[in-house]
Amino acid sequence: MRGLYFFLFILTQVSSSTLKVIGFFGHNVTLPCRYDSLTHGVLSVCWGRGMVPRSQCSSTILSSQDGAGHFSQSPRYQLLGRVTDGDVSLTILDAQWSDAGVYGCRIEIPGWFNDKKINTYLVIEEDILKTFLTNKVEVGEIIGITTAEEEMKAYLEVGNIGRVAAIFFFLIIIILVFVFRRRFLPKRTIQHLDTSPAENIYEVL
Repeated sequence: MRGLYFFLFILTQVSSSTLKVIGFFGHNVTLPCRYDSLTHGVLSVCWGRGMVPRSQCSSTILSSQDGAGHFSQSPRYQLLGRVTDGDVSLTILDAQWSDAGVYGCRIEIPGWFNDKKINTYLVIEEDILKTFLTNKVEVGEIIGITTAEEEMKAYLEVGNIGRVAAIFFFLIIIILVFVFRRRFLPKRTIQHLDTSPAENIYEVL
C-alpha cells in the first residue's frame, strides 16, 4: 500500500513545475502556461490564487472550458494568447502590489494523473525607469525655477552696481566742482584787492 501511495505521489509531482515571474507596478504582466494542442486538442484550464491543489484550482480567478468560453473574476485577468494553440498564459492588466503571490495553472489532460500543473510565484517591483524619468522631470523643473531665481538676483545685483556707480560718479563731479571753485575764486578776490589801493592812490594824486 505504501508503495502505491509513493507511486501516485511520483506521478503527481512529475506533471507539476514552479516558476518565478517578476512584474512591474502599473504594467501588464504575463504568467506562462502552455500545452501541446496538436497532441491533445483544446483543453479545459483554470487559474487560481495559491498552489494548485489535488483537483481543480484553489480560489479560481479564471477558467476556460475547452476553449468555448471562460470565466474571469476580474476584467484585469485575461487570456491574451492563442488558446487554440495551447497558450493559456494568464495576463494581469495594470499590476498592483496586492497581485504579488502564488498563482496556479491547471490544464486538464484526459487520463489518470495527466493534468499539467504550473505554480508561479509573482513578484511585483517598482518600475525604476519610470521612477527615474519622473524624478528627472521634477528635478528639471526645480532646476529651471532655481535658474530663473538666480538670473533675477544677478539682474538685481547688476542694477544695484549701476546705481552705486552713478551715485559715485555724481559725487566725484560735485567734489571736482567744489575743488575748482576753491582754487580759482580766492585768486580773483586777491587780485581785486591788490588793484583797488592803486586806483585810490591815483585818484588822490
